[in-house]
Amino acid sequence: MAYHVIESCLKQKKTILGCLTVGICLTAFSLMSNAAPVCAADQLKLSTATLCEDVQNRQPQNEGVVFSISSGQIYCYTLFDPVPEKTTIYHNWYSRDTLTTRVKLQIQPPRWTTYSTIQLRESDKGPWRVEITDASGKVLQVLRFSVTE
Repeated sequence: MAYHVIESCLKQKKTILGCLTVGICLTAFSLMSNAAPVCAADQLKLSTATLCEDVQNRQPQNEGVVFSISSGQIYCYTLFDPVPEKTTIYHNWYSRDTLTTRVKLQIQPPRWTTYSTIQLRESDKGPWRVEITDASGKVLQVLRFSVTE
């Protein structure tokens, strides 16, 4: 980029010193802009992630890692603090390493709680996990649990 600016300066018959000054400034700017930017999404923090039987008043109820089929449903509860900007996260529910449900959830600043749920069926017994990911697919946390009789 700096080369093209210097070439343009010379075509416009500007002084070599002026062109070199512009070139040095642009080169310095280019080097600074190649540094890893601080992205707001990088500042997103998952403060709490848990599995539970219910969510009431934005709080998880009956947390656990083993759930009876008779409980009827399971919630994945997440609290993000801070949330620097409105963004999307996902709760990816896996049964025996097969993705069964992907829930897209919007979160907003400055702090946000959200949850997703699955309804349990007789065929759902066995090992499960929920992968909580950000909009780019980065795994923020994995919660493992089992469904039993």
